[in-house]
Amino acid sequence: MAIRLRTAPTADLAPAELRAARALLENAFEGDFGAEDWDHALGGLHVLVHDDRGLAAHGSVVQRRVLHGGRSLRVGYVEAVGVRADARRAGLGGAVMAELERLVEGGYRLGALSASEDGAALYAARGWRPWTGRVAVLAPDGVVRLPGEEGTTYLRAGAALGPLDPAHDLVFDWRDGDVL
Repeated sequence: MAIRLRTAPTADLAPAELRAARALLENAFEGDFGAEDWDHALGGLHVLVHDDRGLAAHGSVVQRRVLHGGRSLRVGYVEAVGVRADARRAGLGGAVMAELERLVEGGYRLGALSASEDGAALYAARGWRPWTGRVAVLAPDGVVRLPGEEGTTYLRAGAALGPLDPAHDLVFDWRDGDVL
């Protein structure tokens, strides 16, 4: 089966492509992928994998800001990685991640993502590492710690960034819905 990989900004995707990606993700996450999750996946770069049956896998990377140790880091945040049920275990998730990692490494100081239990093994096998420090968000009312995100936030070095110190929190920018 031949696969075709396409990388494109949100603005270059046709409405039908966006609808297909959202439908794939709603199915892949078994109904646990809402409007805010979709909104988080938009505005950056999408990686789409097509096979003979149509769209088989999707992932995106969007820019976010993270405060750490007195610095504001430009972060490529990985969102909405999913594979069509009948196309799983064929390497398509890895193909999506390889392209997202290329984008992160070439364009951002750091890559970050929030891993589900199902996704954690894939990310760890690809060199993403769980953040061992505290995680917070810069909310409208100030910095709020997110202990539920600690242990599920994974990082990958991007362009020319030294190691991060887990003694300093990672403070992500605010957004509606699931903050991470």
